[in-house]
Amino acid sequence: MKDAPYPEDQSVEMLERFGPHLAYMRGTRSATDLEPDRVVKTHCCFCGQQCGMKLKVKDEEIIGIEPWYEFPFNKGKMCPKGIKRYLQNRHPDRLLHAYKKDLSKPEGFSKMSYEEAIQKVASEIDRIQTSHGKDAFAVLTGASLTTEKAYLIGKFAHKTLQTSNIDYNGRLCMVSAGAGNNLAFGVDRAANPWSDIIGSEVVWISGANIGDCAPITTDYVWQAREHGAKIIVVDPRLTSIARTCDLFLPIKPGRDAALFNGILHLMIENDWIDHDFIASQTVGFEALAESVHPWTPRRTAEVTGIREKTIRQAAEWWGEAKTSFLMHARGIEHHSNGVQNVLGAINMVLASGRIGRKNCGYATITGQGNGQGGREHGQKCDQLPGGRSLGNPEHRAEVAKIWKMDPADLPKPGVDAYEIFREVERDKIKGLLCICFNPVVSLPDNNYIRKMLDKLEFFVSIEFFMSETARFADIVLPGSLHEEDEGTVTQCEGRVIKINKVVECPGDARQDWRIIQDICAALGREDGMTFESPAAIFEELRQASKGAVIDYSGISYEKIERQNGVFWPCRSEEDPGTPRLFEPGSWNPIADGEGPFYFPDGKARFNEATYRPPAEEIDADYPFMLTTGRVVSQFLSGTQTRRIGPLVDHYPEPRIEIHPQLAERLGIEDGQWTRAYSRRGDCTLRASVVRTIRPDTVFIPYHWAGKKSANQLTISAQDPISHIPEYKVCAVNLEPANGPPAYAAKLEPQQ
Repeated sequence: MKDAPYPEDQSVEMLERFGPHLAYMRGTRSATDLEPDRVVKTHCCFCGQQCGMKLKVKDEEIIGIEPWYEFPFNKGKMCPKGIKRYLQNRHPDRLLHAYKKDLSKPEGFSKMSYEEAIQKVASEIDRIQTSHGKDAFAVLTGASLTTEKAYLIGKFAHKTLQTSNIDYNGRLCMVSAGAGNNLAFGVDRAANPWSDIIGSEVVWISGANIGDCAPITTDYVWQAREHGAKIIVVDPRLTSIARTCDLFLPIKPGRDAALFNGILHLMIENDWIDHDFIASQTVGFEALAESVHPWTPRRTAEVTGIREKTIRQAAEWWGEAKTSFLMHARGIEHHSNGVQNVLGAINMVLASGRIGRKNCGYATITGQGNGQGGREHGQKCDQLPGGRSLGNPEHRAEVAKIWKMDPADLPKPGVDAYEIFREVERDKIKGLLCICFNPVVSLPDNNYIRKMLDKLEFFVSIEFFMSETARFADIVLPGSLHEEDEGTVTQCEGRVIKINKVVECPGDARQDWRIIQDICAALGREDGMTFESPAAIFEELRQASKGAVIDYSGISYEKIERQNGVFWPCRSEEDPGTPRLFEPGSWNPIADGEGPFYFPDGKARFNEATYRPPAEEIDADYPFMLTTGRVVSQFLSGTQTRRIGPLVDHYPEPRIEIHPQLAERLGIEDGQWTRAYSRRGDCTLRASVVRTIRPDTVFIPYHWAGKKSANQLTISAQDPISHIPEYKVCAVNLEPANGPPAYAAKLEPQQ
């Protein structure tokens, strides 16, 4: 615990100085006849679809956007966030200097020189590691960083600091999908390009509110429907995509593995399975078939809350289809049973034999901007570049050779992002560097996270805006916005694309990779950390991934630009890349010609998908299920989108969605202040009474901070394999509030 308490992180003085304030289209940006000095092709800074766009620049200010029609994924289409993303440039809240904690200031911070800040960070890292061991300093990073930054920060932790404790906010996003993919296919990537959706007979969407979270994917689904596809949607809420589907399955939160097992039961019972594919391309079907035998339609209906007739209809459409595409997202993955849910979905696909062919596909919808590339090259707690394992001696030797170090000096695998905070509580972790991660808003039971940040001996944050987490830091270093640097990201299809630099960093702000290298230099540990550009980092990444499952060695910036992206694996200069995985006759380094899947025998694995109820069941004290998620105009913890005026105007504040039956029972009216509370915390928000949610379930979007944060209520239970937290279901209660909460009189909607 520090000597003096921090100022309240949502204090009026803190908010007045650092925001979030709102930016609108004013001045130069509102002129309709202004000719830009240049137009730069790049991609959106938000979700994993990574839509192509052109940013217009006048006098070194981004003044607007233009569609990039030639980019094949979105072909000029954009969602509300993409259209307004340019308003973060030259934002009044932009951090232009380094800051140090200063409790004499009402806003809690005072400016300091960048050089002095770097020296302070280096001295504190050295002090903590010398006094308490290398693992006493941890690193938390993010999946919105470019792949070059992710690679460099992984190398910074594993080679420079030699700490086991690095993890990233993909732990909150894609890890259940990744674990399930690796267990079934031996590789973690969407199996198909999105173009395969169009032409499929059936499109199955589980736990994916794509209308709000992946809007351009909606267009692919609707095009498939125009070509005759039947659309099946599984969700506790009647989302926008569900309103236009052919069959809606309103599942209870946390029951997905039960549904998938029930569907497979019917597929087997009706012989809707591909015997030849199962026999020649898979392993483990007999044991799986035995495991799903008890999942009769009646039992499945009882557990999932879906009518038996609807389950039978979904199984028939899926079972009899000749082509199909199944996709899912966090709705089935954000669970303490998340990996089992994913395996259940994959079992349905493998039993149908519909994978590795045109219009026959499977994909998990990536959430963060580099949710795919950010989980590939070494910033996970157990990973090295190329998807190699930190616990594998052969993999350690391969990477150590590239990094010119003794494999024995590489640390052992560390703990996940949430466990890092539990290690703070146990006094094992004393210092933390955080970049591109806002755990005060995004982690479950976030009042606990505040206490642990307060307990650290030293905390440094690299940020472009003063996030709610950065407000706990001893030092804040001014990092770079998306448009102020270049590099690559890998979008939801597995397509590696290029982010182009549009403008320079303002003030004392630096590109993040320069900041990391400046810390290394100040530590006197700059060996292997003296890259001159992102391109130089990418060149080393190519070599470090060569021969691995996730092989980038044949990808270059030039090839990306020439082809509008390159799908990995790409193993040589002549290789154009691999848009569709698992095609007959395809080669990979694990199977070495034995088959298309990434196991020594080349065959995919069926895995029993064990159903377990949610970690916290409802009871008399907490009788309703809370599920959380996103709205179309906000993104993740809102660090950027809660600063963009038109997006906040679209959905100003979080509301509690309640079904009319539940609202009537509790005496709650639409718009009324309502208190939701769990065993961990409470929040008071206005009610939104809607018919688009189950009567036993309530929904709160999670983008807001402080007393408006949904994650005051959520539970930190984690999946035993992926360690993803259970955001999508916990037990809560509701009651009408006596009046507006105290924050309503002092905070603006976005704060």
